[in-house]
Amino acid sequence: MADVSCVTYRTGVAPRTGLSARIELEVTGADTAEAFRTGSVPVLATPRLIALCEEASCLAIEGHLPEHGTSVAKRLQFDHLVPVGVGGKVSAEATLDRIEGRRLVFTLSVSEESGLVAAGKLIRVIVDRDTFLSNVR
Repeated sequence: MADVSCVTYRTGVAPRTGLSARIELEVTGADTAEAFRTGSVPVLATPRLIALCEEASCLAIEGHLPEHGTSVAKRLQFDHLVPVGVGGKVSAEATLDRIEGRRLVFTLSVSEESGLVAAGKLIRVIVDRDTFLSNVR
């Protein structure tokens, strides 16, 4: 594991492995592949699942970034295993597993009452917000 000191991140609460967050969602018509235009079936859209997992990863590290820092997604590996229909309830969890310098590696899982719906890995990178925005094209 990389050495993550509070001095490096200019904050008293540097990110640490084990941070996690869970978010629940009841699937509505607005969450479906039809609504996202990524398919023609009324089931939970993969992009919506990914957004839910990213939201959980951001929530997990909230309060653990530098004063002017934020994190941005860099790489995603994601398997959508089971369809969930409108009215279904899912829970997305993101857990910070590794810290590699500015890279934060999360394990993602989405489940419902019956079991696993999706799983993956997400790498977020800590950046200075102003510097990052100055490079937007």
